[in-house]
Amino acid sequence: MSFRAWLLLILAAYFGWREFLRAPANAEQAARKGYAITELAPYTETLRVLSTESYSFDREADLSPLDIAAGWGPMADPAIYKQFHVSQSGRWYYWQTDRFPIPRREVETHSSNIHIVPATPEIARALKKVRPDDLIEVDGSLIEIKAADGWRWKSSLSREDTGQGACELLLLKKISVQSR
Repeated sequence: MSFRAWLLLILAAYFGWREFLRAPANAEQAARKGYAITELAPYTETLRVLSTESYSFDREADLSPLDIAAGWGPMADPAIYKQFHVSQSGRWYYWQTDRFPIPRREVETHSSNIHIVPATPEIARALKKVRPDDLIEVDGSLIEIKAADGWRWKSSLSREDTGQGACELLLLKKISVQSR
């Protein structure tokens, strides 16, 4: 076997083992791993899924394996949101358009990147089925997460903010897909 083949085999084994040990993939496991989750506010909403992005390798992926770029109100309307190009990367949500079908501020206050922390393994499995364009109903709590080493991650509690810290961090307790 060549050096390159050995190297690829070692890397595959390392990342596979790391993924096996990685858990927690939901809030129940997070508490056992030493994360403290504080519920800040209830959150129940019907949302249009504009985009999804899975994460595996950042610290946050231990808690939130999926981000959903979501829209509500005018940004849940296909006649509006289909005029935007939506993408996600590095836990950020990006959009662009050639022509604003609604005022820019409405886009900012009716769409968001939501970091999803599944409450249970069943919710984590249900999340894997969510796709762009789905209309979903979510029920849970906006949260703050702290670790013993001083690390913390806190949800925005405002619909008016943008930029760094404006994302919601959602402990998802219930999800249903209304339409595709």
